[in-house]
Amino acid sequence: MSDIHFSWLLILVAFLAANLPWLTERRFFLLPAGPQTKPAWFCLMEWLVLYFVAGGIALGLEQKSTGGIHVQDWEFYVVTLCLFMVFALPGFIYRYDLKAHLEKARRRRR
Repeated sequence: MSDIHFSWLLILVAFLAANLPWLTERRFFLLPAGPQTKPAWFCLMEWLVLYFVAGGIALGLEQKSTGGIHVQDWEFYVVTLCLFMVFALPGFIYRYDLKAHLEKARRRRR
């Protein structure tokens, strides 16, 4: 696999990981949420854990691609966290805005 393939694979993994907490009601994708919906703070906690998981995958891909891991300063991690926030926007909008509109439209059609 070339470096460009690793880059696109990492972007795809990060995009999926950033949106997963907002698209499912299961807690950490294993435990059912029960009768209530998953609270927003729990989604944020899952999102942060998945940020670190995606970072670990990135380190693994970098190790495989270049043979080493380059040392980064704090600015790099702030930028990656902001990019992860941008990636999470579609899932967040779906959960807290679009989903209610879709359910309302579905009820009107019945």
